[in-house]
Amino acid sequence: MLLRLDKVSLAFGARPLLQDADLQVQAGERVCLVGRNGEGKSSLLRLVTRAVAPDAGEVWVRPGARVACLQQDLADVVATRVADIVAAPLLDGTLHDEAWRAEQQVRQVLELLQLDGAADFSALSGGWRRRALLARALVIDPQVLLLDEPTNHLDIEAIEWLEQVMASFSGALLFVSHDRAFINRVATRVVELDRGQLRSWPGNYDAYARKKAEQLAIEAQHNALFDKRLAQEEVWIRKGVEARRTRNEGRVRALHALREARRQRRERVGRASLAVQEGQESGRKVFEAENAGVSFGGRRILGGLTTTILRGDRVGIVGPNGAGKSTLIRLLLGELAPDTGRVEQGTKLQVAYYDQQRAQLQLERSVMENVADRGDHVVINGQARHASGYLRDFLFRPEQLRTPASALSGGERNRLLLARLFASPANLLVMDEPTNDLDLDTLELLEELVADFPGTLLLVSHDRSFLDHVVTELLVVSGDGSVEEFVGGYSDWARDRERRAAARRAPAASPPARAATPTVGPDAVPSAATAAAAAAAPPRARRKLSYKEQREFDSLPGTIEALEAEQQALTVAVNAPGFYAGERDAVRSGLARLQALNEQIERAYARWAELESALAEIRPE
Repeated sequence: MLLRLDKVSLAFGARPLLQDADLQVQAGERVCLVGRNGEGKSSLLRLVTRAVAPDAGEVWVRPGARVACLQQDLADVVATRVADIVAAPLLDGTLHDEAWRAEQQVRQVLELLQLDGAADFSALSGGWRRRALLARALVIDPQVLLLDEPTNHLDIEAIEWLEQVMASFSGALLFVSHDRAFINRVATRVVELDRGQLRSWPGNYDAYARKKAEQLAIEAQHNALFDKRLAQEEVWIRKGVEARRTRNEGRVRALHALREARRQRRERVGRASLAVQEGQESGRKVFEAENAGVSFGGRRILGGLTTTILRGDRVGIVGPNGAGKSTLIRLLLGELAPDTGRVEQGTKLQVAYYDQQRAQLQLERSVMENVADRGDHVVINGQARHASGYLRDFLFRPEQLRTPASALSGGERNRLLLARLFASPANLLVMDEPTNDLDLDTLELLEELVADFPGTLLLVSHDRSFLDHVVTELLVVSGDGSVEEFVGGYSDWARDRERRAAARRAPAASPPARAATPTVGPDAVPSAATAAAAAAAPPRARRKLSYKEQREFDSLPGTIEALEAEQQALTVAVNAPGFYAGERDAVRSGLARLQALNEQIERAYARWAELESALAEIRPE
């Protein structure tokens, strides 16, 4: 065991965050900590790093174990060279006293994370800054690694890279995340912080969500039965003088116990209630771009953009950080004029625009003023409504209404921006990274709202699950100025991308040309001109698969089936409650085998796609 919390309690002010909480984390585990915003997830990580002390109980870390933490706030880091940022823990004497070994360790982790040590940290994008801070955490070779929202500010490519790095981490990983796809691919266990208690759920996020729903249903039934019994006892105790002679002192004491139990019950924080005011119907054509392009400082950001977005389309915009996703939105909305080509907006557009920088919030003004200006009412679907009641739907407490927006957390600012956004009618919903800092409950509620929105949607997001659930087509910004249109969600595009990559790899797997090749005849090597002509000609039947390739293709389905059966059986074993209580070597061996199976299955599917693509090219039309 590397980490243990025994009966830990922690409170800030009058609000308890942890109450007699217990947690154990073994080597090789990858534990995701989930819970509502403000429940205390980041505070729990600070307990482990000794940044705060518990009010009661014990936080135990195996003596001598190295603990590293990737913090959520990038603003705390002093701007300097990346190599200096990474080397800082070693210079503090955490790991090595010898300078040459420290330098070697820094070089290794910079290479692993593909970082330029000479780069200026302050000049990096948010995603590369987070990668540098992860390098700083990994450089001490920690046995316990703590990550607080590691996917914030990362694009999808960087998130997928981080998944691979974390899946191979051999120590204990405890991380906070709202990215469901990331949790599904990385976590071996989910621990929920709910009303001061820690509850463990074996498996990934999907397994947790199913079991949590069942648990909440059971809890609601128990609470309803408890409340019914308490109400009956309250009626009994108040029957009056005629019932006194039949009163049982034991029953009276039991009633007092029921009252105390009800008083001590911490109700689950209510769910936000989100709704978009539906505006008038827009014109059929919302946007039309023809060969449109934008440049900044001589650099082509977007070029050759040609697309038509119609009323009711649900378009996701994806691509690397800095590729031009936000620029594409501003171009379509008319905030930027194209350098080349043309962009036209449709008629009767009522735009609700969620800006990832939250520039629409007035941080010096109060929460209520950000929604109702200087009044105290908002008009929702034609009906005047008091702003305090409207903001309660977004989980703002009465004491928060007069506080400045600058005092809110990141998640609370997001909810305030949503409240401001949805207070006006709209038929075009434009959202630029709306899921950052939202807890999972609010994120899933926002997902339902966006999925049901009857107007047109433009969505920039790095949340793959969110994209899959709400969009039906993609604009993929490549970073070189080009934009690819694709019909389907993100997972559909990722599979198509893999198929195309496998098809490109297929020719490279063919046997090399013989050294002595005739210059004429059917086996002649074509000239460059001949090759170009052949590429432009219609496809024709090629050589058949070799006997060995055909046998491999025929056997792959059975191989994949056997690997997936072993994977499923081992997953069940790993998720069993007693798995991590076993021998350490057995635990690590099981986890390593599961990781190897995942990689074997991916390679088998890639090879199958490669051979299948070759067969498709062989078959004549």
